[in-house]
Amino acid sequence: MSDINSWRDLKAWQVAHELVLKTYSLTQDFPSGERFRLTDQLCRTAASIPTNIAEGKGRSSTKEYLHFLSIARGSVEEVSYLLLLARDLSYLPESTYVEMSTRYSEVGRMLNGLIRSLKQNLR
Repeated sequence: MSDINSWRDLKAWQVAHELVLKTYSLTQDFPSGERFRLTDQLCRTAASIPTNIAEGKGRSSTKEYLHFLSIARGSVEEVSYLLLLARDLSYLPESTYVEMSTRYSEVGRMLNGLIRSLKQNLR
């Protein structure tokens, strides 16, 4: 599948994990009324990115790995929207929104590169 031995070795997983920690920290300042709405959804979606990278890496085939990377990629887009919503609800300052959006876009690009690389190896 790849030369990387563990999902922990993948730069995309490392950055995504770091962003999950940051996302959890940021949502602590959201209104308590959002605990079971936006806060929960944002944290679960953010955590699904490195979770799916790890699960996919542990699968027995490249095809399965690609499937989980695709799910992770979709979660990047979902987080991007939820961050926009948090900004528009005035739960995140513009500067934090821009920083987090930029970092999640970086993870998306990393996943795109990993997906492309794995697809080329299938040929």
